[in-house]
Amino acid sequence: MNTVTLRIIFAVAYVVFAPVIGGLLDGLDRKISARMQGRKGPSILQPFYDMKKLLEKQFMSANKIQLLMIFTYLFFVILTGVLFFAGFDMLMCLFSLSTSEMFLVLASTSTHSPFSTQGTHRELMQMMAIEPMLLLTAVGFYLVNGTFMVSDIVACSTPTIAMAPGFFLGFAFILTVKFRKSPFDLSTAHHAHQEVVKGVTTEMVGIEYAATMLTEWYEMVFLLGITGLFFLTPNPLSVVVGIVAILVVFFIEILIDNSSARVKWQLMLRMVWGVTIVCGGLNLFILELINR
Repeated sequence: MNTVTLRIIFAVAYVVFAPVIGGLLDGLDRKISARMQGRKGPSILQPFYDMKKLLEKQFMSANKIQLLMIFTYLFFVILTGVLFFAGFDMLMCLFSLSTSEMFLVLASTSTHSPFSTQGTHRELMQMMAIEPMLLLTAVGFYLVNGTFMVSDIVACSTPTIAMAPGFFLGFAFILTVKFRKSPFDLSTAHHAHQEVVKGVTTEMVGIEYAATMLTEWYEMVFLLGITGLFFLTPNPLSVVVGIVAILVVFFIEILIDNSSARVKWQLMLRMVWGVTIVCGGLNLFILELINR
């Protein structure tokens, strides 16, 4: 089987299976969170039931342009995952992801709701906080493997984590922001404790909110894919190691979410940029010394 065919298969597999995997992970998140809180919790399939219920609701929107912005947000996130799992340039993937975020912001602000506007401001703060670490992660992969191409990174005999543990820790840290979990769930939250109602998703109902949920599932699988990429090599056993690493990171995110209170955006910036400088910057400095 040639390389082009493999790339097409992985890209199609992402489009088809990412929502299933993302929905199951979301359900697993709810179940584990409930157990941590001493509750039984819903079924692992509950996110799919919620999606079905949202799709059956009558479509009513404060602004019709919002639906277009949400579907564009969905499109760019899917494009991001397709580029990544097809083995293309990681920088291109991250630029596509950043573009998708802007359409979420536009969708939120199009309704002129004060709650959505406040959530949008916080979303922009979160984007500003994590962008440096995202770019440093791509730079770390390049410095270790000499390429931004995902397919070439996987083909390297030594796992990236061996030379880039700082980049891995920094990336894992910002996943708390990307997954909108406490203490960094400033712009919106998946639980009923958000003081700005639902932030960026306040005015999204029915098919709009269903599309947003679907986009979050696609994005989750993409981000966890980067987590696994740190461990992948041509050795088939590295796939098992990568999956274990993904599950460990995912569990830690749930644990942090259930044991932390929301912080102010100022503290979020200091914490995220601090980790970026310490973990990413130090690892970058060491790699530069080694490469010389």
